[in-house]
Amino acid sequence: MLDATTRSGGTATASPRAAAAELAVAVPPATNASPAVPTRFAARCTRVLLSPWSRLSLLVVLLVAGACGVLLFEPQRLLTEGWPPQLGGAAAAAVFALAYGVCTVAFVPRPLLNLAAGALFGSQLGLGVALAGTVLGAGIAFCLGRALGQDALRPLLRGRWLKAADGQLSRHGFRSMLAVRLFPGVPFWAANYCASVSRMGLLPFLLATGLGSIPNTAAYAVAGARASTPTSPAFLIALACIALPALAGVVVAWHKRHRLRRL
Repeated sequence: MLDATTRSGGTATASPRAAAAELAVAVPPATNASPAVPTRFAARCTRVLLSPWSRLSLLVVLLVAGACGVLLFEPQRLLTEGWPPQLGGAAAAAVFALAYGVCTVAFVPRPLLNLAAGALFGSQLGLGVALAGTVLGAGIAFCLGRALGQDALRPLLRGRWLKAADGQLSRHGFRSMLAVRLFPGVPFWAANYCASVSRMGLLPFLLATGLGSIPNTAAYAVAGARASTPTSPAFLIALACIALPALAGVVVAWHKRHRLRRL
């Protein structure tokens, strides 16, 4: 048998198999590890984009864009020009409710939308459409404020008034929001975003909004439906139902003024 090595002139020559083994040991295997720098950079960018202040900035951009869209499309023209003729029935009601909700998020006053609902769909259907849009718009605003603004704004609740309002909404959310909706005075959008920053739950917020908005919304819907006959009893009763809660809110605020000053 031949030996693994042959001696020629005092020199040892390794076999091809041994040389291949030595080469495999000498050359380290290639690694598939990616560089750590891009990974750290991507993680840092993700943290910055998801930070509370970045999300709050996104919320502000969305609200400004919505307000600008309302100024461009002018939804108040529905009161003078009427609903597009190609829409009717259930489709028109659904589209109006959706547009109602989006417009309330973009700071369009609800009384204007309620009047339009009554003028376009009548008292009963107008009330249902307006309430659906009210709850939809409140839910959208609440979810936007909770997801994009709560983490950044809660540390800023340091004033006595802000702490008192936050504590009231957090501990007695349904009762407090029901009172806010029944007695006008707090803007609809302001109540939505204040509730979203507090620890109030979404379901009590929506229930209180739906129930508390019925009287005022019904009054405006009837007024819009009977606007062509301003001397009719229904129109006059609707105006009284609009004015009396506002007057009651002013009286309650006047009697509570000393307590509010102590906060």
